[in-house]
Amino acid sequence: MNALINYVSCGALWLGLLVKAPDLLRHRHDPYLRALCAVLGLAGLCFLLGAPPTVGAVNRLSGVPNLAAPLTYAAITGYCAASQILVVHWRGGPRVRRTARRWTLAYALVVLGIAGTFALGDAPEERRTDLDTYYARTPFIAQMIVLYLVAHLTATGVTAVSALRWARRVRGGLRAGLTLLGIGSLCGAGYSVVKLVAVGARWSGHDWSALGTTVSPAAAGLGALMTVVGVLVPLLAPRVTEWRRARRAYARLEPLERALDDVLTRRALRLPRPRFASPATLLMWRRTSIHNALGHLDAYVDGDLYDRVHAGALAATDDPERAEAAAWAAVIGDAVRHEADPAGRDPVVRGTARPPGPAALDRIADALAAAAPVPAVPAVPSGTTTAGTA
Repeated sequence: MNALINYVSCGALWLGLLVKAPDLLRHRHDPYLRALCAVLGLAGLCFLLGAPPTVGAVNRLSGVPNLAAPLTYAAITGYCAASQILVVHWRGGPRVRRTARRWTLAYALVVLGIAGTFALGDAPEERRTDLDTYYARTPFIAQMIVLYLVAHLTATGVTAVSALRWARRVRGGLRAGLTLLGIGSLCGAGYSVVKLVAVGARWSGHDWSALGTTVSPAAAGLGALMTVVGVLVPLLAPRVTEWRRARRAYARLEPLERALDDVLTRRALRLPRPRFASPATLLMWRRTSIHNALGHLDAYVDGDLYDRVHAGALAATDDPERAEAAAWAAVIGDAVRHEADPAGRDPVVRGTARPPGPAALDRIADALAAAAPVPAVPAVPSGTTTAGTA
């Protein structure tokens, strides 16, 4: 089970890294982006190296019992440094670079300490899951364990506090992402706390190794998943909002396209529907089809009818946009009927009709969907027709 949690967590974190890789290639000199990608990459590496099958493979290939332990601890320490640098860039300020260099130096010393204590210590028996508690009283190895746990706890604690504090000042997707990141960091801190409790129990003569082999990996896995989701939410939220807006606009235009369906079909004016397309692409396809039909119907647009219906709707509603939509709904219906049977059509009067814009198309579709009766048209001079609603 531990291996599954580790590999799933690694996959989730590296998926987040894959999502950010194109941005990193385009802006490789952006220190914030580099720190973010380092957090995702190193966190995934920690879970990969900490999985029992990976531990066994590293130890077997190297010929050094428990070599996987300092490698994993070094990866965790690198993750801690990247997390702190990410927080520093989040906060900003005049001394960002200096503070980032200090954190980098501090955790570089921790890595050296891990390597030195492992070299000085003696851990001859391979332990894939409970090395922390098994060697908790072994000279130098115990110091190595405490060193990496304290470094990890410090990084996750500072990250959690900073993320949750910042989340109170923002809104939307950024707030949700920071909240998830803060909670994920708290889960990561729980990993270190539980490990330290198990190690402390070992010092006092108790065997609480189950805490380190069951509770800690679960806390770390949950923290990793929440961390990657927290990082991705602010990046994906604007795109999701755009997709939802395009999907609503696409559905909103359906009554207008349906009204033009006969012309689009008979004259083969509708482009092939794109397959596996995004909502934005489908919206563009529907708008293009509508514009093709309206362009074809231009010769059948009765401008005089437009003027009369517009005047009547404006007098009744005192809403220019609604009046324009009602007039175009009437004119389009009239043009579609006469385009199908042009023989019975009197010459059109051009009037003041203008081609509708994208926003007007939405309102026309709303008018067609509502199918509300057009307000009565005021009286006109004799000799001029007064009919003309669709």
